[in-house]
Amino acid sequence: MRRDEEDQLRAKIARMLADGLETRTEPFPENDRQFGELLAALRELPADDLKGKLVLAGFVDHPYGEDKMRCQECMYYLVHRKWCDLPELNLPVEPDWWCRLWRI
Repeated sequence: MRRDEEDQLRAKIARMLADGLETRTEPFPENDRQFGELLAALRELPADDLKGKLVLAGFVDHPYGEDKMRCQECMYYLVHRKWCDLPELNLPVEPDWWCRLWRI
């Protein structure tokens, strides 16, 4: 994906979240089994199901929780590309967004 295409997709996701897309922020996977189940559910979605990925992963457009977790501190976040490198998501993201697949 070219940089301009990534920017357009990131802007589309931002609009969807800003427009009130209801996503599943809970339950947060507390262990590897729950994390794996969430990944398996994401794999079942069609590759082009952007809304499904956002909803299932629980994306929000702001830091989340008591600790104000955000993509920027997640192990899957590529800083210079502003990208989530988790294969099941593989999406452009903003550093202040969050999803329930967040990991350090």
